[in-house]
Amino acid sequence: MILLFGAAVFVHEFGHYWVARRRGMKVEEFAIGFGPKILSWTRDGVLYSWRWIPAGGFVKLPQMITSEAMEGSSSAVDIPPASPLSKILVAFAGPFMNVVFAFVIAAVIYLVGLPELVNPPFIGPVDADSPEAKMGIREGDKVLSVNGEPVKSWQDMQSITMLALTNVLPVVVEREGKTNVYYLTAKVNEEAGVTVKLLNLVPRVHPVIHRVVANGPAEKAGLKEGDEVISFGGVPVLSPDQLIKLIKKNGNIPTDVGIWRAKQKMTIKVTPMLDPDKNCGRIQAEIGSSSKMDYIDKRPGPTPWAQIVDVWQKTVSTIQALFHSKQSGVGISDLSGPPGILAMLAAQIKTDFRLALSFLVLLNINLAILNLLPIPVLDGGHIAIALVESAIRRPIHVRVLEYTTTAFAVLLISFMLYVSFNDFLRFKLFKSMFQSEVRIEKQEKAPADKTEPVLAPSPAPAK
Repeated sequence: MILLFGAAVFVHEFGHYWVARRRGMKVEEFAIGFGPKILSWTRDGVLYSWRWIPAGGFVKLPQMITSEAMEGSSSAVDIPPASPLSKILVAFAGPFMNVVFAFVIAAVIYLVGLPELVNPPFIGPVDADSPEAKMGIREGDKVLSVNGEPVKSWQDMQSITMLALTNVLPVVVEREGKTNVYYLTAKVNEEAGVTVKLLNLVPRVHPVIHRVVANGPAEKAGLKEGDEVISFGGVPVLSPDQLIKLIKKNGNIPTDVGIWRAKQKMTIKVTPMLDPDKNCGRIQAEIGSSSKMDYIDKRPGPTPWAQIVDVWQKTVSTIQALFHSKQSGVGISDLSGPPGILAMLAAQIKTDFRLALSFLVLLNINLAILNLLPIPVLDGGHIAIALVESAIRRPIHVRVLEYTTTAFAVLLISFMLYVSFNDFLRFKLFKSMFQSEVRIEKQEKAPADKTEPVLAPSPAPAK
């Protein structure tokens, strides 16, 4: 995890370092991370160091704008100023190397393949009294697009909804080959400590028994933790809420429960106990959704260009959502700092190393875009100031540059601390990523007239 994150920082700083040396500029230090040094060594007059705070890095160039808040004071004296062109080339080299690195990783992914999450956007049970049901949406309908963007998975639906600049979204739904457009209202939900905007729809997933109370009806009947419930009393079950409602209606009534356990279909008879206070049935077991995530191993993976375009589109959508926070509901508090980035990277490594590489493509492109913003202390700020110096044909006073850069460095550090604090509030979300059961199926060769991937045969719940 630290190696991959450090690689993104290293290639960025190496870009600055390499061009600075080629332009004959003075290089004092090359550092990965901030804060106290973990280890350091000096070679050819350059101090190389690895530091404790894995939130970035720097190359100390006294002929560029320095930031004492992040890099410490410079010991260089009487060094001739660098030309504006050299400053621009050095500043641009870091983001450029991140883009090059992203393309290299994307090419590797294309060669080794990439697991793709399989979660078709089929709608689960719809409450009869809900606005969606009154519009005509039914269980089993397939969502084709949301807000004009095509969707392939339930995750696509959620991402598009969260970043939309409105809470009323056109949703194209297919049923028996016919399509209809519905204008659905998204509502704000609290999901694992994160406030998100979601449609009032649930996916078709079978409920799972997470915990069984000792000596309760569920345990006496033989239900076990991890059992996937597919039917109750002959009624197909497609959501935890639906199963709970069926249990409540069958107090003291012996009922057949169809389950999947260890890839085998079984039927168990359960008699829910009648709760006299609430006049409803209970089986004394915790019922939730399956945490299992199914992937299909696609080889070759998407082309490098397709990967970069996808990342670019996601980044632009996120920036638009931030700039239109009132319409989208997405704010600064929804961003992640180094803890969140490292947690996401660790979760991807745990699932499949290629997913971590895919996340690294996203990270490198985002680092390039972020660093090109025309803000002092960032590379875009260096470029902007160099352009000003070129226009006025004289350098800006060094003290003005140092004070300005240090002030923005303090603001940047404060911002990083703020988003990092919010990452710790999302601990439940990150924890759930590590608790998900993952299955990656090999892709069988599809017939020539089909473009959809085919999963290798494996037992699956009856529909």
